[in-house]
Amino acid sequence: MQVISSTIPDVLIFEPTLFGDDRGYFFESFRQDFFEQHVGQVAFVQENESKSVYGVLRGLHFQKPPFTQSKLVRVLYGSVLDVAVDLRLGSPWYGRHVSCQLDTERKRMLWIPKGFAHGFLVLSKEAVFAYKCDNYYTPSHDAGILWNDPSLAIEWQLPAEVIRVSGKDAVQPLFSSVDTFLYEEFRQEKLYPRKSVTL
Repeated sequence: MQVISSTIPDVLIFEPTLFGDDRGYFFESFRQDFFEQHVGQVAFVQENESKSVYGVLRGLHFQKPPFTQSKLVRVLYGSVLDVAVDLRLGSPWYGRHVSCQLDTERKRMLWIPKGFAHGFLVLSKEAVFAYKCDNYYTPSHDAGILWNDPSLAIEWQLPAEVIRVSGKDAVQPLFSSVDTFLYEEFRQEKLYPRKSVTL
């Protein structure tokens, strides 16, 4: 497994090592001790899966305290553009985002900590998307920001006229209205303490 830094240090890309031949392939998609060595102590409690067709955009979503969520996301089939936006007031990367293409070829995973909004856009004919969460889905604390907010300057890679969003996501508030997260409370090293791991 290779760990790749993104333009925001708290957001990491995990790229597994694939072992394949004419029979198929094998790879480790998750290993707790390796993950904790690079992120810190995280306990995943829920895993979700969705299927979407070309042009569907889901996001940008997050959960408000005290039910904030971190996510480890990946694509089981197809290809998506995955995006994480830093919502933490006072962060050196406040308002900036990470974009990463996730697909079935490279099988990369993206780690999105608490304090970030998350969304993805399907680039292939269809895609099956899966993600682990370290907190349960809580509808009363479900929130989001507008996917095409000009202040975020996200390059979604597809023309706006082919992008399809839900009615809820079409009317999410602007990024500037969100004051839910303070950087000092949602720093990576504070949320995910590290312990010594021997591999």
